Amino acid sequence: MSLLSASIPSPEWSFFDLHFFDLATFRIHAYALCILAGIILATIITSRRLTKRGAEPGVVLDIILWAVPLGIVGARIYHVLTHPGDYFFEGADLLRTLYIWEGGNAIFGSLLGGAVGAYIGCRLAGIRFWTFADAVAPALLVAQATGRLGNWFNKELFGLPTTLPWGLEIEPSNLAFPVGLPADTLFHPTFLYEIIWNLVGVAVILYLERKFRLRFGQSLGLYLIWYGLGRSFFESIRIDPSEIYFGIRTNVWAALAAIVLGLVIILVQRHRHPGLEPSPYVPGREWIAPDAGVEFDDSDSESDDNNTESPEAQATSTSASRL
Repeated sequence: MSLLSASIPSPEWSFFDLHFFDLATFRIHAYALCILAGIILATIITSRRLTKRGAEPGVVLDIILWAVPLGIVGARIYHVLTHPGDYFFEGADLLRTLYIWEGGNAIFGSLLGGAVGAYIGCRLAGIRFWTFADAVAPALLVAQATGRLGNWFNKELFGLPTTLPWGLEIEPSNLAFPVGLPADTLFHPTFLYEIIWNLVGVAVILYLERKFRLRFGQSLGLYLIWYGLGRSFFESIRIDPSEIYFGIRTNVWAALAAIVLGLVIILVQRHRHPGLEPSPYVPGREWIAPDAGVEFDDSDSESDDNNTESPEAQATSTSASRL
């Protein structure tokens, strides 16, 4: 009982219903709110980081309009493919593969789908993909930390039994509660471990970014290494069902792949781009701030004759090309 008094209780609710004059009822899940809050925070952080690098304020919206939907699609596809026994069996309703409200969205799939969407959005907006990748790197950890709270509300994805005082309380009636264990068994709060790990990772990325002037995707590489290291451990102590290959859980393999990819990105980009980043925009798509002062040298008449377009027209044309 002393352990239970110091343990982490599970929430008593995971959703609430909104009633509209007895005409319709909408169920709002806490997990969805956590995911939405994470997306909003990541968008704000990424926007500020892009703006500091010289990008047009709000341009991040042009990118996340592609990255978020494809990230959701990728998250669902990855989950379904890595849990085939839940969806593909004799007599299975294949439409359930589309029922995202029943749960089942994988972060690694979200990263893959989101990367494709971000690449498309960056091409359309004229932003360098690696610039966006660096700007979003710490924001991803903030979003993932916020989203992990949803696992706490859902009472899911917890770890092995533990006697530590910060163990997580799970009701024996929970379908994920292991058969045969005492009702007062506590479990590792893997959601909390990952929240702490991710937030520490934000500080690490920001510090190393300033110290070593990380650019051209190197911050993203650091994110992949940091998240992969933490996830490979947290995943190994979770007790939820998972496909096993060569004795290792699927997501541990994905975490190890993320570490390798992060190392490759850093090594390759440091070799290819040893200097500073010239602009967040690809050549020919630059954005000119409306209040940017332009000084003209009256003695350079030849230059003025060759460039008859006004600065205001140039700014308009570059903005139009971005849209």
